[in-house]
Formats: sequence, structure tokens, C-alpha cells
Amino acid sequence: MEIIRELVRSAEPTATALGYFDGVHRGHRAVIAESVAYAHTHGLVPAVFTLQQSPRTVLFGEEPKGIITLDEKLEQLEQLGVERVYLIDFRTIRHITAEDFVKDILLGCFHAKHTGCGFNYHFGSGAKGDGHTLSHLAQVYGITETTQPRLCYGELPISSTRIRQCIAQGDILSANAMLGRPYGFRLPIVHGQKLGRQLGFPTLNQSMPLELIKPRFGVYASVVTVNGDRYRGVTNIGQKPTVGSETVTIETWLPEYHGVELYDEVLDLRLYAFVRPERKFDSLDALRQAVLGDAAAVMKQPLRTERRDAAW
Repeated sequence: MEIIRELVRSAEPTATALGYFDGVHRGHRAVIAESVAYAHTHGLVPAVFTLQQSPRTVLFGEEPKGIITLDEKLEQLEQLGVERVYLIDFRTIRHITAEDFVKDILLGCFHAKHTGCGFNYHFGSGAKGDGHTLSHLAQVYGITETTQPRLCYGELPISSTRIRQCIAQGDILSANAMLGRPYGFRLPIVHGQKLGRQLGFPTLNQSMPLELIKPRFGVYASVVTVNGDRYRGVTNIGQKPTVGSETVTIETWLPEYHGVELYDEVLDLRLYAFVRPERKFDSLDALRQAVLGDAAAVMKQPLRTERRDAAW
């Protein structure tokens, strides 16, 4: 997949999906899938226009916490069939009017013959353009356009805000349902305090990225992929109050894994269910018994192995 970070003229015509796509959730995927399908049936390059940072960072100095890292976002786009991503610095386009965006960027740079967005997409200076604006301007400049309707989970639209709230509350089941895949991380294994080894269950430690939303502190049922094989995991996310930690860590025990140590390996961890809140125990033995109880609950779950996003 080609990644372009500047506004340059495309030699090939494209079908370009528009959006920040922070999470690539089911609503985002519907927008992208429509543009990819249109590209395939009309001989166009399936493309995405997105931003290097949240507009709120530039406009208001905020640092919204992400759902996934940029690397995983790009991976998700590639898996959806996107062949080109325009990953643009918002500061370079923030003052462009809605019409100039369509005329000079969408048509002039991306050579778009088709474009698509979600029901709540806004663009142009002051975010004055929306789906209706895009539909009108696209018609003026000879571009076909599709605005995807809202996609709901329960009675409310799926949104990145809702997903972040669910993650922060430990409602991983709802977050996964709105994402359309299990939430998690692809991060390197780092050296920990080796407390798990002392208690009889060596753990894999990963550092929580500062740019991501923190899940509710506690224990989760998880799945870790190791060299293509998937293993049930007991994952604690938090600051380990029994022994104390100043940083947020992700600590996973794989009861069924008996292979070599995995330090410095980049492992894929997916969360499936919240087991219990993090708590401080009176002794290490009490902590050990609690972890064994957590593992017993997790190990009762069947594990499908056909693909990474398979359900329990």
C-alpha cells in the first residue's frame, strides 16, 4: 500500500474515501468498503484521504486519546483493500474552503472520480462542509459521491467517542461489537519486575502507549498470537497496586504457552472480556490465588483459531 504525505497530483484516477478513521470501526469500514468496491468495478485506484493528527490537536491544543496506533490504522486500511493513503498534515489544509478542497485537492490532487464519506463528516475551513455540501460540490465538478448513513449499535450511532468510553469503562464486548474486531495492541515485549515468575506464572509485559485511551484497570480474558499460533491469556492492565508501579503496564500470562522467552518480540494482544477490576491484595499468596482463579475462568472458554479476529 502506497502512503503519500504530500498533496501531489495523481496520474491515475481514484475512488477516495474521506475521514479521520480513528479506530477504523464498523461505520468507517462501511465508508471505505463502498469506495473500494466502486474502484474495483470502475477501474480506479482505491484510496483514502486521512490526517496525520486530530484536527482538535491543531485547533484547540487537545490531545485526544486514540483507539489504535497509526501503524494498526494503516494495516486495517490495507486489509480493507485500500491501495493508496493520503496521510496529510491538517495544518496544511485547515484554511482551505470546502469548495477549494473539492476542486483543488479532491479533483486536482487525488484525481478523484468517486468519493465517499460518513453521515457526520465535515471538511473545509471552519468545518463548514458536510455530506450535503460534498454531494453538491462533487456534482458540480463531475465526481460521483456516496454518503453512508449512520450505523447503530443498540439505539445509538457507532462512533469513536462511544468506543473510547466503552474501553475506559471496561465494556470490551461493546467496544469489540462496534469495532467489528477485537480491541487490543501490537506491541513489543519488555522486561518487567519478574514477579509473575516468582509466583509460578511468567508473564509477558508490554508498555501502554501514551497516545492510546487507557482501558479500565483490571483483568481481561485475552488472546495472544505467538508465531502464528493463538493462545488464551489472562491480562492485567493497570499499575499493579499489590506491588506498586508508577507506569501503566499490560501484563499477560499464557497458561498454555510453554515455548521460548519472547523478549523484544512484537506480539498481538486482543481483549475479549472484562474479568474483574484491579485490586490490591494483602499478600503475594492472595494475589497468586486470585490470578489462578482468573485463569480458571478464562480457560473454560473455547478458542477458535481460524483467524485473528475470530470470536471465542
